[in-house]
Amino acid sequence: MKHANAKKFGMVIDLDKCTGCGSCMVACMAENNVPFREDETDKLLSLSWMRVYRLTNGKPFPDTEECYLPRPCMQCEGHHGHSPCVSVCPATATDYDTNTGIVSQIYTRCFGCRYCMAACPYHVRLFNWWDPVWPDGMEKSLNPNVSVRMRGVVEKCSFCIHRYQQAMDKAFVEGRRELEEDEYQTACTQACPAGAITFGDLNNPEHAVYQMVQPDAQHEGRPENPTAFRLLERLGTNPKIYYLSRREWVRRAGDNYLARESQSHAG
Repeated sequence: MKHANAKKFGMVIDLDKCTGCGSCMVACMAENNVPFREDETDKLLSLSWMRVYRLTNGKPFPDTEECYLPRPCMQCEGHHGHSPCVSVCPATATDYDTNTGIVSQIYTRCFGCRYCMAACPYHVRLFNWWDPVWPDGMEKSLNPNVSVRMRGVVEKCSFCIHRYQQAMDKAFVEGRRELEEDEYQTACTQACPAGAITFGDLNNPEHAVYQMVQPDAQHEGRPENPTAFRLLERLGTNPKIYYLSRREWVRRAGDNYLARESQSHAG
């Protein structure tokens, strides 16, 4: 049941600030006990909840421009409060929390059918092909608040949900029911040296994420800020990851305008 004061946690990533350094990827792996392989050259087998992609405007020098796009889980809400992955999971191993807007992943329920991976249009879900093997002594540095996943299950970004639970526990002890904006922040948000990632409650007008994108609740959260966009908006997945860019070609590439234009010209 949805709470009257339900949160909708989301993220705003300023692509004009992102330098593509990869600090968000490293922080995510360290915070969430994401295993790595000795040979990371095969990206089909490597795991990374947060990935950084390089985009170009396709023009030759000296008109070439580049942009780096970090891509965590989009935490889709869809048309009826269910993301595409939640709708197809036969084991209820993933669920949409109406009180936080976060799509969860319960590893002990997952039996690796990978329907969710096929349903996700953003390719944010990853399959564990092997049991994690940590170098001697490294197991002592693992985060005790995040379970280590076994082989044969799917995993993904969870908006560092364990940090939210810790913050809520602390607030409960102090006799509070609400969190301050800075009490719950994801690891990638805090690690970004350029300050390109902002995290908060999209339902709270006082939070920075709301002020930056001005989501329209009557139109499934579509941003009123003209420099803001969401990936593949046309699919109607209603993601909670917003991107900012003053460059038009970046906004158009992120929302597949180019594909639609080519189809219209062909017709």
